[in-house]
Amino acid sequence: MEEIIAQLQSGLKGIWKYRWWGVAVMWLVAALGWLRVLTLPDDYQTTARVYVDTQSILKPLLAGMTTVPNVEQQVAIMSRTLLSRPNVERVIRMVDLDIAASTPREHEKQVDELMQKIRIGGTSTYDIYTISYSNRNPRLVRDVVQSLLTIFVEGSFKGKRGESEKAVQFIDDQIRAYEEKLVTAENSVKEFKLKNNFLLPRQGIDYGAQLLMSSDALNNARLELVEAEQARNAIAAQAAGDEPILGAEPDPAMIDNPELDSRINALNKSLDALLLQYTEAHPDIVSTRRLIALLEERKVQDAKKRMTSADPGKNYSPMLQQLKVASAEADARVAAVKARVAEMQSRHDTLLQHSKAVPEIESQLAQLNRDYQINKDNYEKLIGRREAAKLSGDLSTTTEIMSFRIIDPPTLPLRPTGPNRPLLYSAVLAVAVLAGAAFALLISQVRPTYLSPHELREATGLRVLGTVAMNWTDAQRRRRRRDRVGFSAGLACLVASYGGVMALALLHS
Repeated sequence: MEEIIAQLQSGLKGIWKYRWWGVAVMWLVAALGWLRVLTLPDDYQTTARVYVDTQSILKPLLAGMTTVPNVEQQVAIMSRTLLSRPNVERVIRMVDLDIAASTPREHEKQVDELMQKIRIGGTSTYDIYTISYSNRNPRLVRDVVQSLLTIFVEGSFKGKRGESEKAVQFIDDQIRAYEEKLVTAENSVKEFKLKNNFLLPRQGIDYGAQLLMSSDALNNARLELVEAEQARNAIAAQAAGDEPILGAEPDPAMIDNPELDSRINALNKSLDALLLQYTEAHPDIVSTRRLIALLEERKVQDAKKRMTSADPGKNYSPMLQQLKVASAEADARVAAVKARVAEMQSRHDTLLQHSKAVPEIESQLAQLNRDYQINKDNYEKLIGRREAAKLSGDLSTTTEIMSFRIIDPPTLPLRPTGPNRPLLYSAVLAVAVLAGAAFALLISQVRPTYLSPHELREATGLRVLGTVAMNWTDAQRRRRRRDRVGFSAGLACLVASYGGVMALALLHS
């Protein structure tokens, strides 16, 4: 610790020895520094504050009709992207700074300078945003802030306009595509209905019920035919004079009748095929068995009819004439019933074919209708979405969804905000004092002298036997006194000069 104190004392003595050099350096540094601070250009700054009111009554009213834009997020994004390069270049054009830039390098310099000096702040709690800018030209400062404020307001209103227009354009393209699909689907349904008009299901028409009714009607007609043939055979038997033989009914299988045998064989084969598919209680099986029984009975009646009568005059009796008339009527009725059975059989076959094709036709028609309905639903949804997108775009750009209130408009600054000359003057004085002391200390180190016996002993390593005190003469004392007074006057003048430049700075501000 004593060594540190000794070194400090030695340094102070060295500075004191070359104090005039230090004072000269102080004056030189202070004068140059104060002159540089004095010639610094004034810096003007202006600030604009704007309040964004995002609480609008339109938002809850239109919440269920369209997509309400998030205006808080929209304004926040715009405030963060306000200092983008395109916006800064737009500001340069708005304040005519681009006129002063003759080369691309100067233009880039202007853009960089603006981006560095513009300050944007905001509070998310109260939605208050501040825009500030500083420059040597007060009018330029105001114009730049006003331009930024204009871009901020316009950008907030138009932030979603472009997106809404793109969305509407995309939806319009989809609507046109679905219109073409709808026209194609409508033409397909129309052509299919024209092609299968008689097979398409109609209201109140059931092919299953129609087929059952047709089968019943056909069976009834066949039964009526059998009854008519049986009646005709009975009349013919009476006309032939045949009388039934009691207890000796002939076996139908033993009677030779090729026409009826072929029909019975065909019915038996049809019965065998029906038995493979249905039960005994099925109406077709019951009617077929009944028809076979009637044909077998008819064989018996025909066999009896072929028997001749022993009475040769029976062909001339009035009864025989009546029987012949009745027989002709019965033949006519049988022929009419046969024609009806054939027609009903043809209709039944046609209806059966249609009933087999109807499910496929219905399936194809349902598929076409389903595709058409899907396209129609999507088309109607797109129409609604387009209207909602247009409403959303109009809502994004309306002045009612959010309002801007300028709290502090940009004004033309009358007093400069910088540079801080009092602080710079003080800093120059401190630097000058330190520079003078450092220069004096440097000279003392370059031209060392031994100012104490301790320093001499440390430097030479020899023992100091004693010291001789300086005996100052009167002239030397006066000179030392003048030297101290001059040194004090130099320091006092330096401090007075500092006070003068500080007063000048305060008056200028």
